[in-house]
Amino acid sequence: MNILPSFLQLGADKIQTRAEKVIPKEYGIDFSTGQMTGKVVEGIEAVKVWIWLCLHTERYRYPIYSWDYGTSLEQYIGQSLSEEFINTDCEDEIAEAMLINPYISEIRDFKAELTGDQLHISFAAVTDFGKIEVDTDV
Repeated sequence: MNILPSFLQLGADKIQTRAEKVIPKEYGIDFSTGQMTGKVVEGIEAVKVWIWLCLHTERYRYPIYSWDYGTSLEQYIGQSLSEEFINTDCEDEIAEAMLINPYISEIRDFKAELTGDQLHISFAAVTDFGKIEVDTDV
């Protein structure tokens, strides 16, 4: 004798669970000042915020973040390194940091330029919501 009706038991065997991606949400940021806007943004705008925060967070510095989050770009600032080395090493560093986000699938057209104490980064991030052009100083 069963506790549940037989039609419920048959349906329970056929239920498949699948992980669905939820639409990302973040607190909005004014990228020119780095200040929060007070709005909640979703979708591609939330991924833009995540990218900006990840680029501007030094990896391993803050215990609140996992060791996978952030970048180690400060090591290049003030160094006299070749442009090829900066481009190659920064591209690897940033691709590793960006691709932990499940909404980002690829990094394209990467360029890094070191001038004194500023590292200028530009690339295109291909996401589930479209392409994001990133152009920022770190």
